[in-house]
Amino acid sequence: MKKIEVITRSYKLEDIKEGLTALGIKGMTVSEVKGFGRQGGHKEVYRGAEYQVDFVPKIKIDIVIDDELVSDAVEAISKAARTGQVGDGKIFISPVEEVVRIRTGESGSSAI
Repeated sequence: MKKIEVITRSYKLEDIKEGLTALGIKGMTVSEVKGFGRQGGHKEVYRGAEYQVDFVPKIKIDIVIDDELVSDAVEAISKAARTGQVGDGKIFISPVEEVVRIRTGESGSSAI
């Protein structure tokens, strides 16, 4: 099993969700996050003064899937999230040792 973490633009969430749902991936966790990378920050004007905002609002999507779905999921996420501009985001893939469903006690792939 693998955990895929996606940091990307918030308005791309529905496109990503549709792409993953088409692959049969049903569960995901979404968080609002702030950060910066190559995109850097941006400037905002408040009461006539200009401020540098270093942290850009993004979303973080976490999914855990079976190994054989990883390449298709990464392709679907990349296709849905890509605008071609700086700030499209990143995809991180990590191994998952075990998953346990609290309600039933199931473990492994059946708990996903």
